[in-house]
Amino acid sequence: MPVTDESIVIPVPPEEVFDYLNDPTHLPEYDATVLTSELQGDGPVQVGSRFKGKSKILGRTFDWVVEVTEDERPTKQAIKSVEGKIDFTGTFTMTPETGGTRLEYRLESGAGLGGVFGRIADALVNKAYARQVRANLATLSEILTEHREG
Repeated sequence: MPVTDESIVIPVPPEEVFDYLNDPTHLPEYDATVLTSELQGDGPVQVGSRFKGKSKILGRTFDWVVEVTEDERPTKQAIKSVEGKIDFTGTFTMTPETGGTRLEYRLESGAGLGGVFGRIADALVNKAYARQVRANLATLSEILTEHREG
């Protein structure tokens, strides 16, 4: 099971990071692979809520649905795929740190992210995805910092 682990320190409190991440419509703002994302049904987001969306990875477009499996404001949110071509779980963990919040992101992919591109592609796709996650987290930090500075 391929795993991607990345983290960043964001200069805002954990509550602000959590609240931003807890809104699925924000996902395309900081994740360059996500084209659309929305909550299915009415809010608020909680365990059992589902988000549906569309992503484009390495030129291929995928529809997906994820379900929230953990929702512990302001420290953790976890999701798992329930529909789509890639089986995965994702976890955001927020820990207070001097000057802000350490945000850790972990993605575990059941069949390997390259599975839809062919097994031989797993290592290349995972490496490219880890690079993309680092860029996404940097974008997230910029958005939250600029929002806070107003």
